[in-house]
Amino acid sequence: MPKRKILVLLTIVGLVAFSLPALADAGPDAAGIYKAKCAMCHGADGAGQTPTGKAMKVRDLRSPEVQKMSDKDLAAAIRDGKGKMTAFKGKLSEPDIEALVGFIRALKK
Repeated sequence: MPKRKILVLLTIVGLVAFSLPALADAGPDAAGIYKAKCAMCHGADGAGQTPTGKAMKVRDLRSPEVQKMSDKDLAAAIRDGKGKMTAFKGKLSEPDIEALVGFIRALKK
């Protein structure tokens, strides 16, 4: 009986070990990144109606003006900053930036 328990345990450990790389490749958590890096100014809904957002006159990320920007232009604004916006180059990876662009697209009114 102990040999059978060991076999079952090894099988479970093996399945977990093979599952971990798949979980790691799930991609960036765009919502978490947005909440940590963007929501202070742009707000949870992207409207920019936070005290900081109002003071800095940030754009509503849901607006047609922002939504018509190309993915490349949005990524550049995140990476390099724009106006008073902080640059996130070196602070966020390219996959993180791409995920944020997708998140911004999902905020569209």
